Amino acid sequence: MMQPPAPRLSAHGAEIPGIGLGTSGLGERCAEIVATALGRGYRHIDTARKYGSEPGVGEGIRASGVRREDIFLTTKVSHENLHAIDFARSVEQSLAALGVDYVDLLLVHWPEHSTPLAETMAALARAKREGLTRHVGVANFPSALLEQAFALCPEPLVTLQAEYHPYLDQTTLLAACRRHGLVFTAYCPLGRGRLIGDPVIGEIARAKGRTVAQVALRWIVQQGNIVPIPRSSNHQRVVDNFAVFDFTLSDEEMKRIGGLKRPDGRIANPAGRAPAWD
Repeated sequence: MMQPPAPRLSAHGAEIPGIGLGTSGLGERCAEIVATALGRGYRHIDTARKYGSEPGVGEGIRASGVRREDIFLTTKVSHENLHAIDFARSVEQSLAALGVDYVDLLLVHWPEHSTPLAETMAALARAKREGLTRHVGVANFPSALLEQAFALCPEPLVTLQAEYHPYLDQTTLLAACRRHGLVFTAYCPLGRGRLIGDPVIGEIARAKGRTVAQVALRWIVQQGNIVPIPRSSNHQRVVDNFAVFDFTLSDEEMKRIGGLKRPDGRIANPAGRAPAWD
């Protein structure tokens, strides 16, 4: 049975569905998982050139029978391709792999220090002006770099995508997004499974009659202006993860989960090229 549609969050003309499906690492199962998600109510699918999941995402979209215009589709340009010529080529390759004429959101996947940010932001804006994407944004930018990107991009950014879950304190980055009217898109919202055995979240989940994943995702969406994009290769978990808009957490439950942040909470931290995190 299809769930009711997720609420949409607005940012600079974009209307972003309040939960999405991440597709990193889905491999050969990507198409069937995407088709399942769309059949159960998801309308926001996140992929990237680097994931290798774009062909599977495109296949899943076509298999689902859901109209392309009803789907909010995101892809990303990898850090190796941030010079203007490479950027344009990456976008064309992504569209070909997905089998679509445009994406709804195009992101710079990671910052890259040897490429002038102004050049990258100009290339990002050009993709929008050429109709290859409806909206633009960045991923994995700390707050200082986000300020620069926002100032340099000729088109309005609509989102920052970054890691976020109860173990990782993103107070500074969230404040920067709210200051600029951006939606925060949260990847690894379940801490790549690390939250599943957490006793605090487990206790709240049992009291609510919900899964640990549902409680962790609810904690994110209930903060407002944040879109989680959980990934799972399990069909039932994909369905369960969408069902987070029909219950609420109390202020005390929100506070308890928010108190789980810890210094070693970050997961995505590539050696040698990670930015200076907040």
